[in-house]
Amino acid sequence: MRRLLPVALLLLSLPVSARTLGSLEFKPCELAQPGSGATRQAECATLEVPEDPSRPDGRKITLKVALAASSAAEPAADPLVYFAGGPGQAATEAFASAAPALARVREKRHLLFMDQRGTGGSNPLACRAPVELDLASPSAEQQVQFAKDCRDSLDADLAMYTTSVAAADVEALRQAIGAPKLNLYGGSYGTRMAQEYARQQPGAVRSIILDGVVPPGLVLGSEHAINLESALERIFANCAERPGCQQAFGDPYRTLYALRDQVRAHPLPVNLRDPLTHQVRELRLDESAVVVIARLFAYAPETAALLPLLLDEAAKGRPQSLVAQASLVFDSLVGMINHGMQLSVMCAEDAPRMQARPEDKDLVLGDALIGGSLAQCSVWPKGVVSEDFHAPLVTDVPTLLLSGEFDPVTPPRYAEEVAKSLGKSRHLVGAGQGHILLPRGCTPRLVGEFVDKLDPEGLDASCLEALGPVPFFLNYNGAEP
Repeated sequence: MRRLLPVALLLLSLPVSARTLGSLEFKPCELAQPGSGATRQAECATLEVPEDPSRPDGRKITLKVALAASSAAEPAADPLVYFAGGPGQAATEAFASAAPALARVREKRHLLFMDQRGTGGSNPLACRAPVELDLASPSAEQQVQFAKDCRDSLDADLAMYTTSVAAADVEALRQAIGAPKLNLYGGSYGTRMAQEYARQQPGAVRSIILDGVVPPGLVLGSEHAINLESALERIFANCAERPGCQQAFGDPYRTLYALRDQVRAHPLPVNLRDPLTHQVRELRLDESAVVVIARLFAYAPETAALLPLLLDEAAKGRPQSLVAQASLVFDSLVGMINHGMQLSVMCAEDAPRMQARPEDKDLVLGDALIGGSLAQCSVWPKGVVSEDFHAPLVTDVPTLLLSGEFDPVTPPRYAEEVAKSLGKSRHLVGAGQGHILLPRGCTPRLVGEFVDKLDPEGLDASCLEALGPVPFFLNYNGAEP
């Protein structure tokens, strides 16, 4: 007798039909998040656009679009479009982590993730730094040569990969799917993208969510050093206020600088097993490793809780954990950023107004970021930037602004600055949180309610009061009971 397949297996074995939105045909796909094992099922399509919008009959590029379809029987006609950070991250590579945080929005409308031109599946402009590049303190000559090699390796008109040009792609997407309006979510650099699209297409935007806000007038990178310093001071001050942390680690802020100075003068070889491959690998405890840990671990409260322990262990001659974590997060970051796209954005939009900041030299991050950006931009094509690109966005479109209290790159004061020119907005700050508030606590529910009702002032945000810093790890078993 023939065995019958269970109903669930039978359904899985059936072919999945394509879904059509306007002129775009979406088919099942699987999206992975670089640097992690996270994957998620989605539906994917492509959108062809001219590389140079002023030459519609010229060269075309293909943009990758992912859809998280709404479960509603009749989804709202205005989907939410997700803009990724960086600049240089791909929206579809953030899908696995971002889509669940937008589940409340998805109950009534589709979610769209389109890789911005130059990233992910949209003609990526990816260049990896050569092994011989000194990551701790690369010379200007090394920076220039890297940019030249990157530029010459890419098959693209690099002047056509700016925020202003990419905003036209978003409008092409809206028209292709036939949506009357869009709801916009932007995280970090994505907030610049959202503001630019809203400026170019004011009648096509229903709502805006800006998370980790970048003011239009900000020169990207110009305040990274002072913002990180402020965040670290506050994170370590929180350690000092907790008797267990202070007793275990003393003054982590002082330890950070002492360790930085020590390994700057005398880098140490460190043999360890690679945290991903488990193969024996020789790395270094050097200034780059210390800076990577201090900067990137400040982004999230979970990793910030490890900072005093990692610094203390390294200072006491046990640097393996710090070096392993620095290698892990650096390799993950490099894999997520399309550096050529990042240069096309920054060299056109920021470098012309960027100035050296000698006062940053002695800070943890130092002044190398600005110097390196200027050096690379000296040989990179300068692209198209709209005339009022750096002006504040003035709009009455309902807007929700989100910040983390200890954000090391886009502090809450940035959102307050942007809110001044918004007619119907509200700014929410997550206590003890870092960069990007969307997945934290009750924020997904608040975002869903905001997109549904368009009433930022009517949100009951008291649930955010439950947020706070993660208790510091006092050893590798965790925090005190």
